[in-house]
Amino acid sequence: MHWESRATVQVTCHDRVFEITVSGEIDYDENDLLQAAWAEADDAGRPVTVVDLSRVTFADSGLLNALLDAWRQHQAAARELILLGPLHPTVDRLFSLTGTREHFTITNSRSRAMRANDI
Repeated sequence: MHWESRATVQVTCHDRVFEITVSGEIDYDENDLLQAAWAEADDAGRPVTVVDLSRVTFADSGLLNALLDAWRQHQAAARELILLGPLHPTVDRLFSLTGTREHFTITNSRSRAMRANDI
């Protein structure tokens, strides 16, 4: 049986920012896509990782756990993790209900995210 993914994860490496763009419905089944993106971000070693969640239409604890793991890894490496919105109401609710919003820097401004730390 073949399951078609309802999500995409794309990565782009800029001078000082590693950008991960996530689209579609993200749940536990897409964990391998996110893990591959985090591995690329770690290998690139840029001071800032921007995760564009503006195209995510659904997310569950799989995405939240992946983001929390990435947040811990970034903290340990003294790197910055920024989430880019605007967030879909279901994604926003995930952060609100779990009380995890304060762990993340969230902005709706792509230019502000890409200029983090005067980039």
